[in-house]
Amino acid sequence: MSVDVGFYGLAILMLLLALRVPVALSLVVVALGGMTMMFGWNTAIGMLSSTPYEFIAKWTLSAVPMFLLMGFVCYHTGLTNGLFNAAKVVFRWLPGGVAISSIVASSGFAAVSGSSVACSAAMGRIAIPEMVRGGYKPSFACGTIAAGGTIGALIPPSILMIVYGVFAQVSITQVFLGGITIGLLTALSYSLVILVVSWLRPDIVPREAVGARDITARQALLDIWPVLVLGVLVFGGLFSGFFTATEAGAVGAAGAILIGLVLGRLDGKAMKAALLETLSTTSALLIIGVGASMFTLFLSLSGLAGFITGAVTGWELSYLELMLVVVLIYLFLGLFMEPFGAMLVTLPVLLPVFELYDVSLIWFGVLLVKLLEIGMITPPVGMNIFVIKGVAGQYASLMDIFKGVTTFLVADIVVVALVVFYPQIVLALTGG
Repeated sequence: MSVDVGFYGLAILMLLLALRVPVALSLVVVALGGMTMMFGWNTAIGMLSSTPYEFIAKWTLSAVPMFLLMGFVCYHTGLTNGLFNAAKVVFRWLPGGVAISSIVASSGFAAVSGSSVACSAAMGRIAIPEMVRGGYKPSFACGTIAAGGTIGALIPPSILMIVYGVFAQVSITQVFLGGITIGLLTALSYSLVILVVSWLRPDIVPREAVGARDITARQALLDIWPVLVLGVLVFGGLFSGFFTATEAGAVGAAGAILIGLVLGRLDGKAMKAALLETLSTTSALLIIGVGASMFTLFLSLSGLAGFITGAVTGWELSYLELMLVVVLIYLFLGLFMEPFGAMLVTLPVLLPVFELYDVSLIWFGVLLVKLLEIGMITPPVGMNIFVIKGVAGQYASLMDIFKGVTTFLVADIVVVALVVFYPQIVLALTGG
């Protein structure tokens, strides 16, 4: 009977999500309804009163607002604005060098952000106008930045990876290390796409930089020293074991505020904007997390998670067959769900399956974030596409931006395939 209730709950959840009911509300309603059917109203209310505190009180989650604050302070004070110009010093000579510079700059921005949306917005304002002036086809220029923005959630600090680490109960530092590899691999694949398009279609990507502003290496270094200092401070301490992920977030936020004050860029308006965005983003994430915790408890008590694990065992899927199913699930969910919702809805069901198959949960976390970020640039709900439309809509229509990102989606699928077939690509730095 309980397993039947679990199936009904899962079906109702999918229906609510299809009707565009907010993810957090859908999770809470299904969990409460299911617990009431199985154990009565008093037990359901008891879960509602205890689960939010039990989830939010996890100390590791305090890293989320800290890293968000670091990123928003850097964004509103313009500490990352010099990344694009610095990248041009090194890569401008290449065919499609300005576009490649934007990908490299996005990777640098990722190291102080953790958000693909923020990365897309910041780089879009700076790089798209310059690429268009330099002769790039506007749709491709916009697509480049939309795709480059996904690196923001791959290279640490990644908010998605922090939340995954909490739910999967694995080392966030280890997941971060794996994220560095897949983030750099993604940046390399995007750069290769730009080179190939420049070679085959110079009408889309010019082979020589035109109209790009010259900048010296000394000027570039002066522009990016705040990001370099923050990177060394946060990641040097984190990966050396001197800081935990939570402490690294606090140090990074304090460092960004201090640098902003020293440079005279952090005024009351910028600080207020950074704090408000940190509060609103953190609140949204925690509400979804509370709903996911309640839903996880419901699935566990209903026996559905164990039933699904047993069914998968009976199917005797091979590793590659299992991974094909998982990849298709997340690519499908990415069409209409935002990353956090898609991750937290599916983890209660999939984590036991991966433990059964003895798959590294650190490796899976990194692959999962990559799959979720592909959803950020796929229609019809690709959030990065809408962000680029908002900051550079005068250059390309929404449909043009979706077309411009298509070649990068091909590169993403290749990266996913490499990671699935060769897990050590991700695990090399983690020691797994």
